Amino acid sequence: MAVTLTAPPATWDAANHFVAAGSLSAPTNMLIEPVGPHFLAHARRLRHNRTFSEDDKIQAEANAKNVEAVEEEEEEEPEDPAMLKSDPKDWKNQDHYAVLGLSKYRYKADNEMIKRAHRRKVLKHHPDKKAASGNFNDDAFFKCIQKAHEVLSDPVRRRQYDSVDESANVEPPVKKAKGDFPYKSWNRVFAAEGRFSNKHPVPLFGNEDSSRHEVEAFYDFFYHFDSWRTFEYLDKDIPDDSDNRDQKRYQEKKNKADRAKRKTEDTARLRKLVDDVLAQDPRIKMFKQAEKEAKEKAKWERERGAREAAEAAKRAEEEEAARKQKEEEEAKLAAADKKAQKEKAKKESKKNKKTIKNALKEANYFSAEGAASAAQVDGCLDDYEKVSAQLEVEDIADLAKKLEGLKVSADIHAVFKETAGSLVAAGKLKAEELKVMA
Repeated sequence: MAVTLTAPPATWDAANHFVAAGSLSAPTNMLIEPVGPHFLAHARRLRHNRTFSEDDKIQAEANAKNVEAVEEEEEEEPEDPAMLKSDPKDWKNQDHYAVLGLSKYRYKADNEMIKRAHRRKVLKHHPDKKAASGNFNDDAFFKCIQKAHEVLSDPVRRRQYDSVDESANVEPPVKKAKGDFPYKSWNRVFAAEGRFSNKHPVPLFGNEDSSRHEVEAFYDFFYHFDSWRTFEYLDKDIPDDSDNRDQKRYQEKKNKADRAKRKTEDTARLRKLVDDVLAQDPRIKMFKQAEKEAKEKAKWERERGAREAAEAAKRAEEEEAARKQKEEEEAKLAAADKKAQKEKAKKESKKNKKTIKNALKEANYFSAEGAASAAQVDGCLDDYEKVSAQLEVEDIADLAKKLEGLKVSADIHAVFKETAGSLVAAGKLKAEELKVMA
């Protein structure tokens, strides 16, 4: 479509009104690689010097060979002789996947696989083919094939059959007292159980490296499992008899009750399965232990202040008790030492008094002539008692020391007179109170 631009106004001047909005950058060399199926097809045609039609024909033949290779690979499943004798009237109890040779695929088989398997079985077991070999009435298994294809090619009926296909289940591993936990086996078990889930994606069971969030998400999913299983496939056939409506309603009601019962039993079965693996799962024990340690650590940190205060109070109490014990021990030692000193002083005092009395006796109680009279002795001892009563222990010891070794009466008398004089001078004793030592 041609577009005509309007002419610029008459007052527009290119030299004065043109404004450059930007400038071009410098050119850069870039390597561009062609990719994609169309380029690959072009390169293939160019390399082999083919036309479009020639290349399309060769590619179609290669694709056909690939399909045949897939069919040959799927054809490897052996046929059970007992299955070949199946009664087509008992089609509800036959294994439809086994009949078509899809036992190892089952609910995982797609529509193309079912079509190829059906075509392969029809070619092998067609009555015309068997009639050629003389078996004119041997079409029972062919009818089983047709019924299997009829059920599995209908999405609704196939879903009903998959709902009760116990052969697709995986048995849980046997609990072992020792050895590694069978994570792979349990993954297969719950992958099979997960095929009935309305919710997707179905979480994996995981392994020993799974996080706590992943493990808890798995158990939460299967403890609240939303199953689409209906068990309709096991319904008993309702007779198509309009004259017997009561029987028809009764059978419908019974089928509905049986489905509800099977649904409840299946829910209980799955719950028990999850309970069993939960009780064995070493990751749960590990998480609980980690949670316990975290709680203990948090409690330890939370109670640190109170614990430190209690420890400080305990230390203070112990220190106070130790201090009191030390003071008591020191007091006991001091008392014992004081007692010992007192006993020692007492002994010293007794010794000193004995020394003083011996000195008085040595001085003949200051008698000038012959033996001292009783009055002289009493007067001397009376003066000594008065003097010693005013003396301290140290003074008595000093007096005893001065008297020690003295034998002359005059010298001994002089020491007593000096001591008595000091007491009189100090006002502790009066001169007239003394009879002999004044």
